[in-house]
Amino acid sequence: MLYEKLARPVLFRIGRGDAEKAHHSTLTMLEHVSDNRIIRQSMIKANQVYAPVTVAGVKFPNPIGLAAGMDKNGVAIGAWPALGFGFAEVGTVTWHPQPGNPQPRLFRLPGSQALINRMGFNNDGAQALAARLAISPPVNCPIGVSIGKSKITPLEEATSDYLESMRVLYRFADYFAVNVSSPNTPGLRSLQGAEQMRELLGALRAESESLAAGRPERPIFVKIAPDLTEPAIAELLEVCQDTGVTGVIATNTTLGRDGVLQQEESIAAEPGGLSGAPLRSISRAVVEFVHRETDGKMPIIGSGGVMSPDHAQSLFDAGASLVQLYSGLVYSGPSLVRRSARRAKRARRHRRAQPRR
Repeated sequence: MLYEKLARPVLFRIGRGDAEKAHHSTLTMLEHVSDNRIIRQSMIKANQVYAPVTVAGVKFPNPIGLAAGMDKNGVAIGAWPALGFGFAEVGTVTWHPQPGNPQPRLFRLPGSQALINRMGFNNDGAQALAARLAISPPVNCPIGVSIGKSKITPLEEATSDYLESMRVLYRFADYFAVNVSSPNTPGLRSLQGAEQMRELLGALRAESESLAAGRPERPIFVKIAPDLTEPAIAELLEVCQDTGVTGVIATNTTLGRDGVLQQEESIAAEPGGLSGAPLRSISRAVVEFVHRETDGKMPIIGSGGVMSPDHAQSLFDAGASLVQLYSGLVYSGPSLVRRSARRAKRARRHRRAQPRR
């Protein structure tokens, strides 16, 4: 409530007409938290909810994580566990540094509790992220790295682009997210086709095995679009299983505009991916489908439309092993992290207390 009454109005005023400005202001504050060991440790003590879970061999302090896109360059890496997150995903990062799409490229729809972005993978590049992570202080939670295709790289050379990023970042990542579903890089979503995915994921798995050098490999998750049909998702899942990919992240932003309030339709007409509350039912349906299609054997990171602890729990109930936040953090503030982790912890205790039949 304090965030919604005090902090959010200030941030929204800072970014009036330019939501990206507020984003950078927030990230700068969190960078200071990340760099100050005393503040960081005191916040971890106050905010961290211990509800441990192991997914794909990785131990998470709790199952609530930060989605990719908030901290593309890993500048606030130490701040995320200080806010209570059980893991954080940095990126999406590309092999070549790139400025992204022209501004403005981030828009708020506060009545709909949604965001539209067409950022276009703006980032400093994989080598710069690796250099930053190499000197970052130890982080109290797993770090995922989301990798994508550089805009200047032709689609037919996409695989080598992803491989280069994986190579320089492998020792710093606890898992990799393969982003082939952003709507803001021309042609990127075409990589979700079965033939293209088989080539890309097969190459990444082979490279991961080589880089692991006999040690446990880094898990690989594929981030999928919410706009895919169920047959297309089923085909993609088959490729994931055939290539030995760990799991999926469901879902990325949507090109659809269902659920947007009528008075915000003019903003909704901006091109880009929609995230936030309108995505909730779609992401849950995709999580449920993936869980059913794989007989619950494939780990799923649920993402999309989590604006309350109950929304996070609904993704767990649908079959997600972990859940990520982004837009919910913008609208509900950092307390959403703690409250969602506590809700998940209570639900787990309740299930354990139920008599077995």
